[in-house]
Amino acid sequence: MSAPTITRNTHNTLTTLLVPLADRHLLLPNVAVAELTQCRGLTTLAGAPEWILGQLVWRDQAIPLVCFEHLSTGAAQPLETRHVLIINAIGDYAAHKFYALLSQGIPRSIKVDQNLKNADVPLAEFELEAVELGDQIVRIPDLLAIEKALSALN
Repeated sequence: MSAPTITRNTHNTLTTLLVPLADRHLLLPNVAVAELTQCRGLTTLAGAPEWILGQLVWRDQAIPLVCFEHLSTGAAQPLETRHVLIINAIGDYAAHKFYALLSQGIPRSIKVDQNLKNADVPLAEFELEAVELGDQIVRIPDLLAIEKALSALN
């Protein structure tokens, strides 16, 4: 795999996290992530859809843990790893100020050029676009749509 293009001009780059999932990688802006942590104290939520794996306590707040693969494609993924990203909610309708997103490994911080090339691949639900990063296709999730789906549960 070739290395992603990293430019030195900070005016044309964005610091992102490349998040490994079971079947793809997500690309998230660094500012969307409050913290990378381990999944501890996960409890089930009665009546929650299958894409919510439960809730965990983070900084004295109970927040839902989302499995993006299951949410976007309906494909259930086992809770094999214990890495979760705490995501800052940005929408006005968010039921929570934060939610957790399951990662199947440790995300990697990279700087990407603002002119990423779009990848001509089908998008799953909750994906805004797919882009080429080196020789890899990565997905950009629709964080507002995820928040809207979470808020619809309340």
